[in-house]
Order: sequence, then C-alpha cells, then structure tokens
Amino acid sequence: MLSKEQIKEYQTILSAKTPQEVISWAIDLLGVENVALASSLGAEDQVLTDMIMKITPDMNIFTLDTGRLPQETYDLIEKNSRHYSRRLEILFPERRDVENMINKYGVNLFYESVENRMLCCRVRKVEPLQRKLSSLQGWFCGLRREQAATRNRLEKIEWDNKFNLVKVNPLAEWGEKDVWDYIRENNLPYNSLHDKGYPSIGCACCTRGVSPGDDIRSGRWWWESSEHKECGLHIDKQETSSK
Repeated sequence: MLSKEQIKEYQTILSAKTPQEVISWAIDLLGVENVALASSLGAEDQVLTDMIMKITPDMNIFTLDTGRLPQETYDLIEKNSRHYSRRLEILFPERRDVENMINKYGVNLFYESVENRMLCCRVRKVEPLQRKLSSLQGWFCGLRREQAATRNRLEKIEWDNKFNLVKVNPLAEWGEKDVWDYIRENNLPYNSLHDKGYPSIGCACCTRGVSPGDDIRSGRWWWESSEHKECGLHIDKQETSSK
C-alpha cells in the first residue's frame, strides 16, 4: 500500500502531465497486468479507452452490465468491439443477490428511497466492481472535476479507501469540450444517447435527458437532491464516515 506522503508526491508529479502521460506513468508504476480501466461507456471512458489502446492495447478494459442498461449502451459495446477488434470484459452482479433484492423490495425499489437506490447500485454495480478490483493494484476512471459537486476535489492520482488500491483519473482537469474535441478528432464511437440530451448515462431506469445548460449530472437519479448523486463506486469511506 502506498503511503499518504507518496500519494501527495505523485499528485505533484502528475499535476502538469497530459492524460496520456498520466496513463503511461501509472502503468510504469504499477505494471500493466495490475491495472485496468473500469469503463462506464460514457464519453470520458471512450476517450480513455482510445488513449489506452494506443499506449498499451493489452491492458484490461472492463464494464459492468447491471441488467438495466439502455439498448444504446449495448449497441456501443458492439461498436467498440468492431472499432478495436477486441471485446470488453463484461461483469455481472450475482444472480441470487439481485433476485433476493427484487423479491423483497420490488423491481423499481430505487424510486422509493435513497437507501433503496443505493442498495440497488451496491448489488448491481459496487459488489461486482469490488470483486474485480480485489485482484488489482490500481484502476483508471473517467472522472472529471467539473462533472459534479461531489468530484470538485478530484486528483489525477488518489488512494481509493473504498476499494484499497490506487485510483487514477487522467481526465480530472479536462472540461466537456476537451472530451468531445478528442472524440470528434479521433472519430471514436460513442453512445447515441449523447445526441439526445443525455450528458451522463447509467441504467435506463435512472437516467433521462436534460435541457441545454442544465447540470450534466441532473439527469441521473433526478428525483434525489444533488448531494446524493453517486452510485457508491466513487464515495470515499473516510469522507462518508466524517459527514
């Protein structure tokens, strides 16, 4: 485990580096076999997928299939397979856990309370991710500071207290324009829902389009207040316990 002092030193080292330099640096530090990209198949992760494929095409890239994804997201998985001539690793939740949750709380439990919604996210997303990350020393994420109030202190490299490994955010400083400029300049596949007013895309039942100028996360779990708009993948245990 890296010390807090090492993490702070690495944050300083990476502060002026480009996303590609951050990716290469982290791979050199941890080893390509010990890191992976957790792709949500959003615009940012399409950018990271392309950067990683150009730097080290052998690195593991995986995504979570919650069982409630939009058809457009499944279409993008196939587009990625054709574009890069390789398949993403796809992780699924445990069948019995999903069955028990739905039989106890109903198929649309997430609309009933924040606690139920977080339970659904935990069963369908957090626990499958935790199983995967337990075999790794670091993971790449497409998080950006401007995406949400919960992410405005994001660093390019952090210690992930929730999953106990290094978390690398190469695009932390990028704006939305930077992301879409890269996608267009490199002719990358992307989720067609982005063209229908969906800046942030998750499960079909928990995502909707937004109006131009609205907060980019406002279409996620729109029935909840902004401070709750995380699924649990990127909530630091230490920060949560201190609130």
